[in-house]
Amino acid sequence: MDENYSVSPTFKFIILGIVFVGIITIGLGLYINPEKTWANFLLSNYYFISIIVGATFFLAIQYITQSGWSAMFIRIPHAIGMYMPVAAITILFLIFGMHSIYHWSIPGVAEHSPEIEHKSPYLNIPFFFIRLVIIFALWILMTWLLRKTSLKEDHESNLKYFYKSEYYSKIYIFILAITFSLLTFDLIMSIDVYWFSTVFAVKNFVSGFYHAVSVITLIVILLNRNGYFRDLNKTHLRYFSRYIFILGIIWAYLWFIQYLLIWFANIQEETIYYVIRTEGKWKTFFFLNIILNWAIPFSILLPARTNANKLVLIFISIILIIGHWVDLYLQIMPGSVGEFNIGYIEIGVFAGFSGLFIFIVSRALGRIPLIPKNHPYLGESINLH
Repeated sequence: MDENYSVSPTFKFIILGIVFVGIITIGLGLYINPEKTWANFLLSNYYFISIIVGATFFLAIQYITQSGWSAMFIRIPHAIGMYMPVAAITILFLIFGMHSIYHWSIPGVAEHSPEIEHKSPYLNIPFFFIRLVIIFALWILMTWLLRKTSLKEDHESNLKYFYKSEYYSKIYIFILAITFSLLTFDLIMSIDVYWFSTVFAVKNFVSGFYHAVSVITLIVILLNRNGYFRDLNKTHLRYFSRYIFILGIIWAYLWFIQYLLIWFANIQEETIYYVIRTEGKWKTFFFLNIILNWAIPFSILLPARTNANKLVLIFISIILIIGHWVDLYLQIMPGSVGEFNIGYIEIGVFAGFSGLFIFIVSRALGRIPLIPKNHPYLGESINLH
């Protein structure tokens, strides 16, 4: 059995070059259009934060349910979780761009708005960053404990560390249920400070889980095509595609429920959120969001002959990677920038964060055995039929 992943110097050079492009774009963007740059900085940060949360939630679910099929691949979400400290550092830079994104953060604005003044004990800059620090400290601790326990399991062939991982996973998903909701309220929903949705946090959590599974699937298949995970078979691929297919339906359900409740209630403070996003240039992205994140994956993965095809799953994963960006663009830009205009800032900032994410994850994969050695369900995973 393999496996130790190695990153080629050429790959590192290319990825670091992309990161450098992102840094240059942010610097240039802050000089030319700071409001738009900070909004894209938030978008890219939250994009990968939700991927990390979704991937580590997937990991925790595998331990809690004692799933056998996925045992061979658990080091992938472990590696994705290693981006957590980087995300914690980069998100703190928002302190320099708060006024460009969040209307409630502007000094004196609460004096002229009873709604903002009512929320000011919670929505204020010091408490905002205190919450961020606490949330990321908890996430980093839990992902570190899960990784450490998994690595210790490589050296001892008993169930002690597996049960520890299961125990930590139960704690972690409880923490995530509360903290990710708060993070989503703070980073995304508070942009439209007068608007709120009771479905918003769970919808974004499912979205992170959904798109994280597509990223994990893409990484597994690409590694397989490069000689790793040689025991990957069609049954594994069907399990991955079922996750994507089912989560796509749940995502669409929550998207529709949020829209339906607001449409049916017809309250001006709520309907304005969708009125803006269904007019002008935003209308294209509004429908593109549904097409990319539900219609295409649902239609293609529905037939049995396509849901275990590697090329099909690569295509679907790429579609969902784009779809997640479109979804977050619609959530962030109308309330912060206020105009639909995709240019070099959007492309450059996201490319830079993507390069950083790929560099950290690939480096983390190269530092540990790609397949856990003493996982109790490893044999079941390898011989899955």
